[in-house]
Amino acid sequence: MRISYNWLKQFIKIDWKSEEVSALLTDLGLEVEAVDSFESVQGGLKGIIVGHVLTCEKHPDADKLKITTVDLGDGTPPVQIVCGASNVAAGQKVPVATIGTKLYDKEGNAFEIKKGKIRGQESHGMICAEDEIGLGDSHDGILILADDLKPGTPVSKVYNIEVDEVFEIGLTPNRADAMSHMGVARDLRAGLIQSNVNTELITPSVSKFKVDKRTLKIDVNVVDAKLAPRYAGVTISGVSVKPSPSWLQNRLKAIGLTPKNNIVDVTNYVLHELGQPLHAFDANKIKGNKVLIKTVEAGTKFTTLDEVERTLHEEDLMICDESGPMCIAGVFGGLQSGVTESTTNIFLESAYFNPVSIRKTAKRHGLSTDASFRFERGIDPEITVYALKRAALLIQEVAGGEITSDIVDIYPKKIEDFKVFLTFEKVNKLIGEELKKETIKKILASLDIKVNSITDAGLGLVIPSYRVDVQREVDVIEEILRVYGYNSIKIPNKINASVANSSRTEEFKIQNIIANQLCSLGFNEMMANSLTTSSYIGLSNQVKEEETVSMLNPLSSDLSVMRQSMLFSALEAVSHNANRRNTDLKLYEFGKTYHRIEGNYTERKHLTLTVTGNAQKETWNYTQQNSNFFLFKGYVMHLLSKLNLEKKVKTIPVSQDVFAEGIALTIGAEIIGELGTIKKSILKHFDIKQEVFFADLNWEAIQKYVSNKIKLTEIPKFPEVRRDLALLVDQNITFEQLYSIAKQTEKTLLKEINLFDVYEGKNLPEGKKSYALSFILQDTAKTLTDTQIDKIMSKLMSNFENQAEATLRS
Repeated sequence: MRISYNWLKQFIKIDWKSEEVSALLTDLGLEVEAVDSFESVQGGLKGIIVGHVLTCEKHPDADKLKITTVDLGDGTPPVQIVCGASNVAAGQKVPVATIGTKLYDKEGNAFEIKKGKIRGQESHGMICAEDEIGLGDSHDGILILADDLKPGTPVSKVYNIEVDEVFEIGLTPNRADAMSHMGVARDLRAGLIQSNVNTELITPSVSKFKVDKRTLKIDVNVVDAKLAPRYAGVTISGVSVKPSPSWLQNRLKAIGLTPKNNIVDVTNYVLHELGQPLHAFDANKIKGNKVLIKTVEAGTKFTTLDEVERTLHEEDLMICDESGPMCIAGVFGGLQSGVTESTTNIFLESAYFNPVSIRKTAKRHGLSTDASFRFERGIDPEITVYALKRAALLIQEVAGGEITSDIVDIYPKKIEDFKVFLTFEKVNKLIGEELKKETIKKILASLDIKVNSITDAGLGLVIPSYRVDVQREVDVIEEILRVYGYNSIKIPNKINASVANSSRTEEFKIQNIIANQLCSLGFNEMMANSLTTSSYIGLSNQVKEEETVSMLNPLSSDLSVMRQSMLFSALEAVSHNANRRNTDLKLYEFGKTYHRIEGNYTERKHLTLTVTGNAQKETWNYTQQNSNFFLFKGYVMHLLSKLNLEKKVKTIPVSQDVFAEGIALTIGAEIIGELGTIKKSILKHFDIKQEVFFADLNWEAIQKYVSNKIKLTEIPKFPEVRRDLALLVDQNITFEQLYSIAKQTEKTLLKEINLFDVYEGKNLPEGKKSYALSFILQDTAKTLTDTQIDKIMSKLMSNFENQAEATLRS
C-alpha cells in the first residue's frame, strides 16, 4: 500500500523527516518497506530556466531552423541557441534547458543537453516545447511564458511542480483500518502522542454540503439487508466530465493510480483518503429511476467495465435497476452504467457490504479491486454518509453540478461498537512490565478507544467501529503494546519458563535423532508452506492434475492447491536465498504431500535434503570446491547408517523426469527414496543458475525398517590388513557390481571395500576406465598370514576377471 507524505500532512501537522516517520510507523506495526520519491513532472524541471529571446534570425544553411540569442539572466553574455520551432521570435520569454540538464522522453528515458553544432552553428542549450519538459502533450511549437517573468527564474517556480515522498507499507491483513491515508494518520497521531508530540487529527470538513434542489430522485430498495447492512446515495446533476485538475491527478499518480476523469478520480481519491469505496452511476442510464440491491438468478450474464462477460452466481450481491444488474456490489462496475464523457447526471453510491459476501464474490470471479480489497476486510460502517458528502463536495469542486436529492441512507440495524473489559493484571502479565494506569488510558485515548467504566481491576472499553480486528482483551493489550513500543519493554534479568511433560512418540524420537545428525553435518531445517501454485503441474509428472487437492476459497492463485511434491518448495527456498547472495545451502525438511486418489484424500510424509553451492565455507587452508553428486549421496547414506539401514539398502538407476542423473534407494522391492541432480530446465523456471542436488526420502517407508536393537561387538585384538587393486574395467561396470562380487567371494574376513580413485582418459584403451579399490581384511581370532591374504586376493582377482572381465592395470 502506497501512502503519500504530502497527503498525510493534510491530516496531521508534522515536520519530521520521512526517515523518522518511517521508523515510527514501522514501530507501530505499519512496516515501511521503502520510501520512493515522486515528481509530478519527471526530473522536477531541474536545470530549466526562463530565457529572454533577444534576437531571432534564419539559419543560413537550413530553411526550418533559426538562430537565437537568449539572455539566461545569470550575468553572463547571452548564449546562442539553434531552434527549429516555427513560433520562436525575438522578445519572447521561453523555457530553456541549459547545458547539463536532463530531459526525459515519453518512455521515461533520460538524455542530457550538451553543447553542440547544428548545421555548422553552435547551440548552447535547448528552447523547449511543453511536451519536451513534461508540462503537456503539445509539440506544435515552443512554450511561450508570461512577459513579466525575470530571466534566470527556475521554471519549476513558474509551474507548481508536486514533489512528494511515498511510503510503501507492507500492510498485514488484519489492519483494515489502516487502508487509507486517514487510517495511517490515526496511527501516526497515536505514536506521536506517545513520543510526547501532541497533535490533532485534521479531517476534511463536509459542513458546506447542502441540497441545492430536489429535482432528481432515485428510489433505493435494499432487498437483502444482511448482505448490505448500510447503503447510501445521492444524485448530482449538471456535472461536466473532463480531466481532473493537476492537484487531484498528482495525488493519484503519487500512489500509483492512473487518472481517468474527474468523477472517477474523486471516487478513487476518497477511497484512498478515507478508506470508503464509492461508485458513480450515470443517473440517466438507471431505468425507472430505481436502484435495487439484491442477488439475481444463477447463470445471469453480466458484462463488467473490463468488457468481460461474466456468469453470475446466485449469492453474488448486485446493484440493479428495473431492467437488470448494473454493478457487482463492492467489486466491479458494469459496462453500461458507468460514467462517460457524455454523462451529465450521476447517482453516487456509498455503502457497507457484508465482508464475507464480497470476498466470496471477488474470489469466485477472479477479481481483485481496490474496493473489494477493503470491503472484504471490513470497512468503517460509520463513515458511509460522511464519505458520500466528502465525495459530493469534491465532485462539485472539480466537475460543477448541483446536489439534486436528499441523501438516501438505509441503515435498518446499527452495527454496534465492540465492548471489552480490560484488566490491569492481564495487561501487566502479557506485556511483562507494569504500566502506569494513566499511561494505559493515554494510549487508549490516542487510539479512539473510549473508557466506558473504571474499576480498581480494570477498564470497560468501547472499541471504535473501524477496528474490526480488536474484539478481545488480548487484542486491546496488543494495541497498547505496539503504541507503547516493543523496544520500550525492558529485558528482564530472569526468564521464567515452564517445560511441558508431554510424551514423545517413537517416530518423534527417530526424527529428532536424524534432525540432530543433519544439523551436525551443517544442514539447516526449513519449513515450507503446504499451499502452493497449480502452475507446477506442468513441470513434472510427479505432480498430477487428477491428484490435485484444490482450495475452495484460496487466498491467492499462488496458494491455491496443496503440494504434491516437496521439490518445488525447496527450489523456491533456494531461489529466494540465491537472489540474496546466500548461495551455499544445505537444507532439510520433514513435511507432507497431499493427494486425491480415486476420491480419497491421502497424506504422505517425507524427509527431503537439498544441497547447492560450495561444499564448505571458504578458508585460508581450504581450496573451495562445489558440492557434487557423490558428496550429496554420502550425506544420504550417512543418515541411513545412523538408522542402521545402510546394509539393507540397495541403489538402482532411476528414470525421474526432474533429475538429470539420479538413483533410487530400495529395501527389497520397495523404493524408500530417490536422489539426484535437478535438471537445468527446472532450475531455469526458478531462475537458479547453479547445480542443485535433491533427495526425497519416504519417511513412512523408512519407519518400517528402523530397528531399535543395538548389537555390540568386542573391539578386535588382532590387526587389520589393507591390500589395493587397480582394475581396468569396461565403462558400464559400476563400483556396486565389483562390491557385490567381492562380498560374495569372501564373506568372513573381508570387512571393508572402498573405491579411492577413478580414472578415465588417455593411456587407457577405448571404452575402459580404471577403478582403484582398497580391501580391509581382518580375523577376530588370530593374526592373518601372508599365505591367507594372498589366497583371498587371488580369489578376488579371479572372480573379477570371470564376472566383470576386469584386468589388473599395469
